[in-house]
Amino acid sequence: QLQASGGGLVQVGGSLRLSCAASGRTSSSYAMGWFRQAPGKEREFVAAISRSGGSTYYADSVKGRFTISRDNAKNTVYLQMNSLKPEDTAVYYCAASRLQRATMVLEYGYWGQGTLVTVSS
Repeated sequence: QLQASGGGLVQVGGSLRLSCAASGRTSSSYAMGWFRQAPGKEREFVAAISRSGGSTYYADSVKGRFTISRDNAKNTVYLQMNSLKPEDTAVYYCAASRLQRATMVLEYGYWGQGTLVTVSS
């Protein structure tokens, strides 16, 4: 089970840190990712991190502003979001993949419930 938290309302330029806690499984066995879905849009890739945490991947739209990290001892993955923009408003989902690395929705077999991030201008 994946439990995402940390969403909320923030002003443009602000920061939030999302957390995703994995229970019932060892997170180090999975690549982890964050996706988001805005109203009326498809779910899109945001960031991913390899099983070991040694490799990270980002969508161009968040590169340089978001940072994904993981603490395998705590079975938790984080998404630090800085310089937030109104277009970052979405429900953010964490997900787990059995692949070494994964950046596509179809590559993830386990999903959390989502946490809403709203960036106000």
